[in-house]
Amino acid sequence: MAQHLVIVESPAKSKTIEKFLGPGYKVLASYGHVRALPSKQGMVDVEHDFEPQYQVLPESRKHIQALKKEVEKCDELILATDPDREGEAIAWHLLNALGIDENADHPRVKRVVFHEITRDAVKKALESPRKVAGELVDAQQARAVLDYLVGFNLSPFLWKKIRYGLSAGRVQSVALRLICEREKEINAFESREYWTIDALLAQLKTADKSLSFKARLHALDGKRLDKFAITSQQQAADLEKQIAECAFEVGKVTQSEKKRNPAPPFTTSTLQQEASRKLGYSARKTMSNAQKLYEGVDIGSGAVGLITYMRTDSVALSQEATNQAREVITGQYGKEYALDKPRAFRNKAKNAQEAHEAIRPTDLSNTPEKVKPFLSSDQYRLYRLIWMRTIASQMAAAILDATTVDINAGERFMFRASGQVIRFPGFMKVYIEGTDEAEEEAQGTLPALTEGDKLDRRELLPEQHFTQPPPRYTEASLVKTLEEYGIGRPSTYAGIMNTLVARKYARLEKRTFYPEDVGMVVNDLLTRHFTRYVDYDFTAQLEEELDAISRGEQKWRPAIREFWEPFIEQLKAKEKEVSKADVTTEKTDRSCPECGKPLVVKLGRAGKFLACSGFPECRYTEPLSGEEKEEPVMSEEKCDKCGAPMLIKDGRYGKFLACSAYPDCKNIQPLVKPKALGITCPECGEGELMEKKSRYGKIFYSCNRYPKCKYALWDQPLKQPCPKCGFPVTVEKTTKREGTVHKCPQESCDWKKVITPPEPKPAAKSKTAGPSKTAVQSKTAAKSKTAAGAKKSTTARKSTASKQPKK
Repeated sequence: MAQHLVIVESPAKSKTIEKFLGPGYKVLASYGHVRALPSKQGMVDVEHDFEPQYQVLPESRKHIQALKKEVEKCDELILATDPDREGEAIAWHLLNALGIDENADHPRVKRVVFHEITRDAVKKALESPRKVAGELVDAQQARAVLDYLVGFNLSPFLWKKIRYGLSAGRVQSVALRLICEREKEINAFESREYWTIDALLAQLKTADKSLSFKARLHALDGKRLDKFAITSQQQAADLEKQIAECAFEVGKVTQSEKKRNPAPPFTTSTLQQEASRKLGYSARKTMSNAQKLYEGVDIGSGAVGLITYMRTDSVALSQEATNQAREVITGQYGKEYALDKPRAFRNKAKNAQEAHEAIRPTDLSNTPEKVKPFLSSDQYRLYRLIWMRTIASQMAAAILDATTVDINAGERFMFRASGQVIRFPGFMKVYIEGTDEAEEEAQGTLPALTEGDKLDRRELLPEQHFTQPPPRYTEASLVKTLEEYGIGRPSTYAGIMNTLVARKYARLEKRTFYPEDVGMVVNDLLTRHFTRYVDYDFTAQLEEELDAISRGEQKWRPAIREFWEPFIEQLKAKEKEVSKADVTTEKTDRSCPECGKPLVVKLGRAGKFLACSGFPECRYTEPLSGEEKEEPVMSEEKCDKCGAPMLIKDGRYGKFLACSAYPDCKNIQPLVKPKALGITCPECGEGELMEKKSRYGKIFYSCNRYPKCKYALWDQPLKQPCPKCGFPVTVEKTTKREGTVHKCPQESCDWKKVITPPEPKPAAKSKTAGPSKTAVQSKTAAKSKTAAGAKKSTTARKSTASKQPKK
């Protein structure tokens, strides 16, 4: 019987850790969160000091029951949930769900954290147990309550003022604001023209054209030219003509040595950014693969965690890691690439929590090539990125020789050329950090030039340019911006971006965010009426308060009250002040071509469109894009109400006939007329059954006296009474299973007659003998193994613990 029960979050992690601990220990998984605030109103009792009404998640009940049975058998309960605030909260929720007092004698309760899943790290963690950290639990409770109060009060407001199904969140809405404001900047951007003039030069002493180099016009009459000094083709042509008459001579040569240091090892945020840039991974995909690498992979000698915990703000490395890095660098790249003293980094992120190490391989001797056979393609590429970044962070700086040459062209013009040569690659031999900005033109190598050298001008190259608007956010740049503001936690960014796309607030095209119309409308509403709550600084200040709670410097309930009281007061005021029409309708200066009333911009399910303000009397619409609406075609039909010609128009459900005398006559008819079947309606006995087409194009049969008589059938009616019950009509129905049959349409009558039997199924291949008992057993065993594997590979539900609107 196990004396020690260890509870972790993930079943994959539990298998790995149990192998390390051996007899006397049993390791089980909680499968992520076990309790949460239910996704319905009233789960935070505002009247009783914001008391959260937690409930065990339905999918967690069976796991809690299993854990209770094991707890009864053990002497010691070890809570080993993840080493972050969320993991701390899960440990606290487990004790409450299991009904265990942390201070009781049986079972004894201990809290340990595993920053990496290796044998030594696990055993070392067990030697340093502690109590559940109440301050971290409070900080996580405050976050959950805060997000619940925002989501379950602001989201219904959006339902009333825009449309049902929308959501708002404390961090989600700020991320949406960033995307929408960038789009407005792009739309308002006015491009400016400017020109540059380059000269293709070479030393007079060489005839080799390949040794030519470029220099750019830098100064005129002793004054440096700014970006917009040359703004037209004519101006560029005039300067080119003057420069063409000048002799070129080297004026000043400046040489300097530059050192370039590597980027720090990965944090959660920088890993998401770099995986997006270099691997094309979404934040969700990055974190999913990192989770698997952390929990453990069998690399031939048993399962072992390949990286340290992947939710961290720290850029620090342990002494053990830097020692390993020095050994690997010396062995693989040479002593000159290693450092005598480990390089330390400082975190630049706002509100950084540096309780853990940076994300790094648990054992740097496990090179990417060594573990590649045991990893999936996605896992290998991510592990390789982490390994290279960690190694590079502890390698020598790169040394570059930079040369700047000023070249005189006559008395008035000065050109400048820059070149760069890598003298010692250092860390650049392994890894160079990516960037979101457009890459600058690579600086080439310059020939050996000395002051006074005469140069041959081979060509002048004037070039037109236009300023570009700021780029739209990518997943990487959005994560970077949120982190710089100190908004949200890096571990939540993947879920936030996924929500923006799922709610159709924005779409991702080639890893770039484009706001949708509904996203722009939601953002405009929130920024106009709830400015404070989507303000970047205010949201960052809330994060600082949560950090203060986690450090025990502030109590969580007063912090929530301070936020809640002005928030709910403002929300109640806006409920009365804001109307749906104000939010979803924009006035235009155009008139409706059909009735003359003003056209307005409306928000529909497919986005914004132009519509007549006279709706529902006038139903004129047209695309907002300004595309010409197809002119109606005159038909041969005459209006059966006024006699005017009928027009063929294109509507929401396809083409239809409309009276040309509109708006005096509003008669409309289907383009394809219903077909009379000559069968009296069996329900009213007065009308006639007609063959019609539904708005979605499906054929059905109904009485021509609709809406007075609503009798309708999907199957084709026959003018034959049912021989069993005498109902006036029967129907014909064809299916693959039954073939063609005549049947009674009455549900209470089972009369049926087969007209055409179904096509026979292809005969099964005959077998000379049935499967052997051994074969059957093997097949059954394989199925059992597959099912067990699927069950064990179930991932923790940490990211989907609550169905409440996400922040």
